[in-house]
Amino acid sequence: MSENTQSRLWNAGYSKTWVGNFLIFFSFMLMQPAFPLYLSDEFHADAETIGWVMVGYSITAIVIRLFSGYIVDSYPRRMVLVGSYVLFALCFLGYPLAGSLLMIAIVRTLHGAPFGLTTVSNSTVAVDFLPFSRRAEGIGYYGLSNNLAMAIAPAVGLCLYGVFYDFRVLMWGSIAIASLGLLLTISIRFPRPRPKEHAPLRVRNILLWKGWSFGLVVICSAFSYGVVSTYIALYGKEELGITGGTGGFFFLFAAGLILSRLVGSRSLRRGRIIRNGTVGVLLGLTGYALFAAVPAVWAFYTSAFFMGLGNGHMFPALQTMFMNIVSREQRGTANSTLLVSWEFGVGIGTLCGGALVHVAGYHAAFWVAGFINLCGVLHYVLHSRRDFKRKRLC
Repeated sequence: MSENTQSRLWNAGYSKTWVGNFLIFFSFMLMQPAFPLYLSDEFHADAETIGWVMVGYSITAIVIRLFSGYIVDSYPRRMVLVGSYVLFALCFLGYPLAGSLLMIAIVRTLHGAPFGLTTVSNSTVAVDFLPFSRRAEGIGYYGLSNNLAMAIAPAVGLCLYGVFYDFRVLMWGSIAIASLGLLLTISIRFPRPRPKEHAPLRVRNILLWKGWSFGLVVICSAFSYGVVSTYIALYGKEELGITGGTGGFFFLFAAGLILSRLVGSRSLRRGRIIRNGTVGVLLGLTGYALFAAVPAVWAFYTSAFFMGLGNGHMFPALQTMFMNIVSREQRGTANSTLLVSWEFGVGIGTLCGGALVHVAGYHAAFWVAGFINLCGVLHYVLHSRRDFKRKRLC
């Protein structure tokens, strides 16, 4: 990597990984909110069955991410990233070919493996391209790529589904977007790999155990997001009578993300990592509490904005904490641990949310999501902040 590249934040390598990450999540999240509607309308699946189908990818993503950090830290990162991206794009072809609920569930479950490995390897490569002096800021902006995709893509997907009422449109759209991301990733000029010895595959090399405190906060936040994002379309349609405006929820979520990322990244550059995290968890809690407590259209949309603000401040702060307690040789493991925590939380939230909706209704599920989020906030305030001060290396 040249000296000029090392001094710039938006160098070619970092910029391409940023866009590549956006396309990974956009292609995947394009189908996310309309997927339950598709399963319900096409296969007459109930809420509990939908939960099991939706959680399949989370299970395999978690399993592969348990080993992703070890793989990324032990083998050439170009080989790992390009190879996993190829498999991720190819899996999309399985959706239009699946003709039954069982086959859809199998494809969804298998898709989680390359998704998990691709996101870990791409984020690790992005950090490798960041100059140390701007790492926290760069991590903040990098997180904006997947958060924007997670906010915008569902809205676009719901809009397209509402216009065409054909889920195949979303399937082929995801295939095209993922293929574009693959071509961009192949064009990245990677720095010459350093000779390295493969560390033995042991439990301590799979996850970053000293980052457990930050991971627990991520799990609690992801649980809440998993419950709300999975059932937002069904809840809006059945309880609030919102038949065509659920996409507005994700647009407001995106607006909150954009605002918080722009403000938060400047704050991270000044070293205010703990402060950013505190602001984030409190704003997120406000959003989930409002969503659960007030079953009204105005609260439905207002809570989305607060959730976006909270996630946009919290996630880059926690990722920076992970990065700043490890050396370069453990960045893959740190990223893996962060994303395993997120997928585990989303998966458990999706599964528990489906069971709660089936047994007790939407409101009970959303109150549980708010309570779990509160537990994460209390843990961060009372423990994680001090834990970071003790363990940080830089």
